Amino acid sequence: MAGPQSPDRQTVPPALKDNKQFSAPPAGQGMNRYRSRTISWRACGKFECAKVLVPLDWDDPDGPAITLALKRKPASSSKATLFVNPGGPGGSGQEMMDSFKSSAFPNHDVIGWDPRGTGQSTHVDCGPAKTMDALFNLDASPDDEVEWQALVRGTQDFARSCRTHSGALLDHISTIDTARDLDYLRHLVGDKKLDYLGISYGTFLGATYAELYPGRVGRMVLDSTVNITNHDTVSQIVGFDRAFGDFASWCAKQEGRCALGKTEAEVRKATLDFLDRLDSHPIKVENRTLTQSLAATGIAFFLYSGKEAYPLLGGSLQSAMKDGNGSYLLAASDFLNGRGNNGQWERIASAFPAISCLDQADFGLNYLRKEWPKEAAKGPTLGKALGMTPTCEVWTAHPADQLYLTAQGAAPILVLGATGDPATPYEQAEWMADQLASGVLLTWRGAGHSAWELGNQCVKKAVEGYVNNGKVPKDKTVC
Repeated sequence: MAGPQSPDRQTVPPALKDNKQFSAPPAGQGMNRYRSRTISWRACGKFECAKVLVPLDWDDPDGPAITLALKRKPASSSKATLFVNPGGPGGSGQEMMDSFKSSAFPNHDVIGWDPRGTGQSTHVDCGPAKTMDALFNLDASPDDEVEWQALVRGTQDFARSCRTHSGALLDHISTIDTARDLDYLRHLVGDKKLDYLGISYGTFLGATYAELYPGRVGRMVLDSTVNITNHDTVSQIVGFDRAFGDFASWCAKQEGRCALGKTEAEVRKATLDFLDRLDSHPIKVENRTLTQSLAATGIAFFLYSGKEAYPLLGGSLQSAMKDGNGSYLLAASDFLNGRGNNGQWERIASAFPAISCLDQADFGLNYLRKEWPKEAAKGPTLGKALGMTPTCEVWTAHPADQLYLTAQGAAPILVLGATGDPATPYEQAEWMADQLASGVLLTWRGAGHSAWELGNQCVKKAVEGYVNNGKVPKDKTVC
């Protein structure tokens, strides 16, 4: 990445390592404190659960320790362990286990864990509910200098609140840190190679692991991949807008059951006009308001699930646009953002920006402000409303090392991409498979986020055949 990196990140007083979540390290000295430890599993419903200590800073094993929370579904005759990650960043691997089809991998113990900074592990805390509400209520598509300055101040306040409540943890939750945790977990379960299935952000974690430890990669599946390359032509805004076009085309053919327009263009125009109105006239929903940004997020939530959610999206838009009832879109945005019905926020809402901002360097506020209109224009219906909040540009932690990921020397890495993926556009899977030295691309012709979870039997057979039997699909297979 050329040029100045992250020039506007905030300088704060040095964070004391007194986070109440930190623990004393295990007995011993140096890495020997951790090498000889074992995992103590306990029953937790139909699973087994455990807590594992890891160093806050892997380069300082004598310093404070943090905790990782794990959940395992044991196999009846285990030959290896399959680690799974649901994405985010900040998603809970333990929660993923509750719905994960472990039976598809009968010879693997399956482990989902909450990565550092997330869930029930030592987690990021960005402050009380009012702090989180204030962030998500910001106008992420400023139209003038006053609105831009309000957005910058709001994100600066949020970043400082995260530092106040999380301290030194914010400096040690990058994906590189988590990849080192993952290699330690592999060591603890006694596997020489890592078998792994990661979805969305989980693909970045998998690719990072493969770059750091190529010789320890076993059977790795990366599904719905983020962009690890220097290509920038197809962004998430493009993906969501393209997916909305698929919905709009479907809606136009419903003969009154989705009464937003008779053509894709009419549905798009009606939605764009609606979002534009919300910019200055948000809809009251009890003691809250449905803003332009929250409405766009609500639309995005439905697009994650592909065609199955089209009727729900159509109904929600119709209620808001024709009846002035914004409750459905607001509830959808809350679900995607991590806000509970009780007004409290899930931990992913704090973890997502904290991890993201450590993982990526930036060019600063001026660059973002100049580039944002160009990026928004790539999504003619949703681009402006989805906005670009400058959280990372004003963060209080400096970015981690920026790695170029090729995983030279790793075993075959199976890369899955869905042609209608809204959140991680299909091109990103093509780019990742091409950049990884051992990447093998498998394409699912379908809509939604996660080819493994939503895809057809062709996809499932390919993944199961690789993880269970080591059978590598032919590169560029299409399902």
